[in-house]
This record gives sequence, structure tokens and C-alpha cells, in this order.
Amino acid sequence: MSWTDERVETLKKMWGEGQSASQIAKELGGVTRNAVIGKVHRLGLSNRAGTTASAAPAPKTAAKEKPVAAAKPAPKPATKVKPAQVPAVVEKEELDENGIPISAARRAIIPAGQPLPPQPSANEISPEALAKVNEIEKKAKRLTLMELTEKTCKWPVGDPATEDFWFCGLGVQQGKPYCEAHVGVAFQPMSSRRDRRR
Repeated sequence: MSWTDERVETLKKMWGEGQSASQIAKELGGVTRNAVIGKVHRLGLSNRAGTTASAAPAPKTAAKEKPVAAAKPAPKPATKVKPAQVPAVVEKEELDENGIPISAARRAIIPAGQPLPPQPSANEISPEALAKVNEIEKKAKRLTLMELTEKTCKWPVGDPATEDFWFCGLGVQQGKPYCEAHVGVAFQPMSSRRDRRR
């Protein structure tokens, strides 16, 4: 089906009368409702939200005023912050290459290949749990990320930036993402953690 001038004029006339896209498609024949809607959009015909076939078309001046009054200013595109635009208090902080202050969280990110700092939670883990983890990691399947399933332990071992990084891979405890030994390390009751800090 091609959009001849005659079919386009029929579409415009029926659309202006408030006919639905389905009605127009039936009248034209050989065209779908979606094709009619697409052609209406390509022709730039007005959106008739709220009008019906029996309603008289609104005067053109009212239609023009309404969008202008309701129009909101377009959001300004994001611009790079220059050091001169940063308040004086913030200028004392370390700035990145775009002049944006580097937060403590961003400073804490360690580049790939660098050794990880000692984890504070390691001091909170009970010696029994650590011994159990060391034993279980000797039996681990050493899976890669792509080999993990919902039934394999997802406990990461090693530095992700090195080739000697792997996941445990043993069977998971019911309802948990880790095997029994790693669940013992990951999910500790609050009271036992508080006791070890004292």
C-alpha cells in the first residue's frame, strides 16, 4: 500500500473531523491503525487529545496559545565545572581533571592492579570461621564469573585485577548466595560482632 495524494487527503480530512485511527484505517482499506498513526505523526497533524467526533474543532488561536503558555523552558545541558566556578571553600579540596571536587569515596577507589588495603572486617571474623573458610577454599571449584549459577557459591577470592581471581563455586546454603563456610563469615549476628569489638 502506498500513500497516494488522494489517500493522504482522506486521512487529513477524517483526522480533522475527529475520526479514530481505526476508523480511518477501515475507510482507507489495506492499511493498519498503526500505519495511520505513523502517517499522522509524519505529517505533523495535531494531537487531538480530549476531542471527539461530535465536538467542533477549537479555534486555531486558542490552540496556538495553549502550548505556548504550557511550554516549560528546556533544561540546560550539563557543563563542565571550571575551578573558577567552584566556591572558595571547595577549591582547597583535590579537584579532578574537570575541576570537580574528588569526594572521599572516589579517593578510596583503588586502580586495577594495585594491592587492596587490609579489610577492617577481617579483624571481626571469629578464628573458627576463618579456619573453616581456609579449609573450604582448598576444596573450592575456582569458578570464573561466567561459570557461576544460582547453585554455586559466589564468594570472591583474590584481587579482581589479577589473573589469580576466582569464585568459590561450591554448593550454596538454602536461600543464600554462599556455601555454608562463607555464610558463616558473611552473615554474622550483630551481638557477636559487638562482643568482638570490646
